[in-house]
Amino acid sequence: PIPCVPWQSQTSGHLHGGLSPQIDTLDHIMGLDRVQEVPHEGPMCDLLWSDPEDRCGWGISPRGAGYTFGQDLSEQFSQTNGLTLISRAHQLVMEGYNWCHDKSVVTIFSAPNTLA
Repeated sequence: PIPCVPWQSQTSGHLHGGLSPQIDTLDHIMGLDRVQEVPHEGPMCDLLWSDPEDRCGWGISPRGAGYTFGQDLSEQFSQTNGLTLISRAHQLVMEGYNWCHDKSVVTIFSAPNTLA
């Protein structure tokens, strides 16, 4: 299965990529059929390719798949699901990690030196 939400604690959700405009709860994510080819659009694509951005709302992703999502959307998702933190990966950050959206979203990239 694709690691969309490999695990969650009581106050944090751990995503591979980011949020989707078609998903508003962790239960909805867990209900997805994850044994499939990654589609070019839709919630599975979004969960794998979407990235946070310093703006409000949804935006077109420069990746050509998924979306960018603003702080308002990460706050709404967190509030709906009782989360205080969304941790994610799948985005190069040279420092190894990057906080955004008032430290409610963290991107962790475990091997930035492999791309240097």
